Order: sequence, then C-alpha cells, then structure tokens
Amino acid sequence: MWPRFFILFGLILFPMAVLAGGDMGGRPPAPLAPVPSPQQIAWQAMETIAFAHFGMNTFTNREWGEGTEDPALFNPSAFDATQWARVLKDAGFQMLILTAKHHDGFCLWPSAYTEHSVKNSPWKGGKGDVVREVADACRQAGLKLGIYLSPWDRHERTYGDSPAYNTFFQNQLRELLSNYGEVTEVWFDGACGEGPNGKRQEYDWDAYYTVIRNLQPQALIFGCGPDIRWVGNESGVARETEWSVQPVTEEIRKRDWVGHQRWFMDGGGARYADEAARNNASIEFMWYPAECDVSIRPGWFYHPEEDGEVKSLEQLLDIYYKSVGRNGVLLLNIPPDRRGLIHENDARRLLELRQVIDATFQNNLALNQSATASNIRQKDPRFGPEKALDGDPTTYWATEDGITAASLVVDLGQPTVFDRALIQEHIALGQRVCRYTIEVLEGEAWKPIAKGTTIGYKKLDRFEPVTASKVRLTIHQSRACPLIQTFGLYRTSQ
Repeated sequence: MWPRFFILFGLILFPMAVLAGGDMGGRPPAPLAPVPSPQQIAWQAMETIAFAHFGMNTFTNREWGEGTEDPALFNPSAFDATQWARVLKDAGFQMLILTAKHHDGFCLWPSAYTEHSVKNSPWKGGKGDVVREVADACRQAGLKLGIYLSPWDRHERTYGDSPAYNTFFQNQLRELLSNYGEVTEVWFDGACGEGPNGKRQEYDWDAYYTVIRNLQPQALIFGCGPDIRWVGNESGVARETEWSVQPVTEEIRKRDWVGHQRWFMDGGGARYADEAARNNASIEFMWYPAECDVSIRPGWFYHPEEDGEVKSLEQLLDIYYKSVGRNGVLLLNIPPDRRGLIHENDARRLLELRQVIDATFQNNLALNQSATASNIRQKDPRFGPEKALDGDPTTYWATEDGITAASLVVDLGQPTVFDRALIQEHIALGQRVCRYTIEVLEGEAWKPIAKGTTIGYKKLDRFEPVTASKVRLTIHQSRACPLIQTFGLYRTSQ
C-alpha cells in the first residue's frame, strides 16, 4: 500500500511543481515591488515617440499664443496627415502625440465647447478636423496615437473660475477620448496662469484622471499624472542614474505636479530615489519611468527661419544614447510646417538617424555565444547565463536570492572588435541593478571599458573600439538578485 501511495502522491505532486516553477529545481525570482504595468512595459519598448506641435502658433510664428488670435489665420495649404505617418513610420517611431490644443486654446478639432477652433477657420471651409485625420493616418500606418491637451487655456473665459473651467476641460477630454479611437498616452504639462477674473486656476487632476480611466482605461498619463514622469529638462537627456523606481512624495500625494517636476529639474529627486532604492528604504515606491522630450529644431513649433537649424545627425545620436540608452523613452518633436507637412529637412534627418541606429544594432556579436556565470539561480538552466545572450525577451540570467553581486563572462570565440554594449534588465519583475562594470580580458588581466549605475529597461554604453575574445559583465550592487535579460555587443556604423 505504501509504495503505491508514494507513486500516486508523486504523480500528483510533479505536475503541481511544474506549474509552480517549471521543474523540481525551484521557483523563478519573486517580483521586486514596484513593478510596471503591461501598458508601461509596452510603452517603454516603443523607445522613440514622435511629438507634433502644430496649431495657431505655426501660422503666427510664435511659441506661445495669447488666445486672441483670429481663427482665420489657421489655413494649411497642403495638409496631409498620411505624409506625417509615412515619414514617422519610416523613421521607426511607433506613436505620435498631437498637440490637440496648446496654451492659446485653439482646438484642432471642432469642439462643441468653444468657437476657437478649426470650425471657424478657412481650412476646408470650416469642415476640417486635424485630430480626425491624424488619428486615421496613424491607424492606417500602424502607429499609436497620443493626445496633448493643454490644461492652460488663454482663450477660455471660464479659466480662473476653477469649478467652471474644470467642467469645461473634462468636456473637451471626453470629446477627444470618445471620438477618435484608441489613445495610448494623454500628455499634460503643468502650465498654469491667471484667468480673466485675476484668479489662478486650480486644476482638478483627479477628476481628469477619472475621465481618462473611464474612457481610455489602457491609456498612460504623462507629466501631471501617475504613469509617466517628465525627465526634468527639454534637452532629451536622462541622467546617468535614472531609476524607474521612484518614491511617492508629498507633492505626488497632493497632486502638486509642478513642485514634483521642479524636484527633478534640480536633480534632487533622482538623488533621493537612488539612495532610497539602493538602501531599500522603508518608504512607498511607485513605478514612474522617465520620458525625455526635445525638439528636432530650436523651437517647438515650426518657424521658417529654422529650416537650416535642424539638429545634426551627431546631436540626435547623442540624444538617443542619453535617453533610450539611459532607461528613458525619447519623445522627439517634429513640428509640421505651414503647408501642414513634415518639412523635407526634418524628414531627411529622421531617416538618417534611423538608418544609423538600425545599422549599429542589427548584429549582436554576443548573440548565442557561450557564457559562464559566478552564480546561477538554484543551478537551474532556465536562469543560466546563456539566457542573457539568446535574444529572447522572456528569458534572463538570474542569481540565487540574496546574491546581489555576480558576474557573467561571454566567450566570443575569437578576437572581435566592438565599441557598443547593451544591457537590459527583466523589468517585468522590477528594476534592481545599482552599479555595474564591463571589462575585457587582456592577457591574464581584466581591463574596464565601461561602468554605470542603473540599467532598467535598457542601458547603452559607448567606448573606443576594443578587440577581445572574452568580455565580463559584473553586477556590483543590486536591490535583489539581478535579472539580466540581454547583454549585447556591437560595432557602430557611425
């Protein structure tokens, strides 16, 4: 009876163990809170997003309008949203965020709640809808759509009468989020001023979020919102130490987004987050990744005198490495011109940028090479060092629980020239790494070629070309057992 019982018990236990952890070797690492939502993971994987500042300022040659502009000024001569989508798709973007309304209050859709919109412009006889055409063009091209709706409205008479304006703003949000299909990101800045009554408007952020969550429950809210944060500058540059794990501050609890953004502008937020994350301080954290905004031109709106001032390929590449390559998402503004087209100079530069990025990262010299590690989780092959080299985003090298310093050695098989390195953590289970180095073996000694702090979704390191057959990645400090999803080596094309 007993042998038969043990056999039966084993037959029951074995599939339970497989379901729980794959095999009898043990369980996968536990998530390290906070962790990103599926929407945040998908957003980060886009890496580069396009911004289109287009509106009344395009035709007045200004950056900030007064709200008193005549709608008759808005009249693009050759508006073509499909051209925007084609240029952006070819340049590798996966989403476009449109300025549906900037601070001047002029609406690019025929809003029922104001006369200051395209419906009173000569464009298409007042029957046009920029938001509709952009949304349709994005959908046809396979691009996602984001919406910028400025909370500050210098035209609206109820601005400053806080309850009345908050109702007005929610009504406009409902129009945009109900009538144009799926919206992936809602973009808010903290611009705020006094209304005609001389009073400063108090935004009801929680009411705005309720509208968004009800109408577009999958949408992420940027800036003055809980899902994506501003990096703290308009240069498109993240910090060398850029945590997606952020402390929940009093400013966030109070919805004082301007104060919270100021924290990041002076770098204090990043320093505090780094110290708190490294020391596992007993404070509340949130997953709050950084979006890095910058314009391809000196201004955010199109100005004809800037046609010759489009950022150089070298400038844009540097921005890419310091945004996407520092655990951020790059939000690059490309302002359409007065024709309603992306200017030829901008389009040409975008394509050049994409060609260089694709050529640089198309050949991972470490892909499927042999590797060893100083520690492997429960000696389980599911978490072996080769999982960081297999090109599969669902696998990763992991150490035992409690092992927060470890190394991985890649054998390239022969002397190989490279000058770029890529590291990714498996962020679905949290951001962990605090400090690392990359070294090459020269004779019997290891020579450092790069070092860094945070990794997160992606860290890109640039260095002078080196020739080596063995490369070592060492994690010196981590919040918990490190999970390295990708370790890649490349030779730049530029």
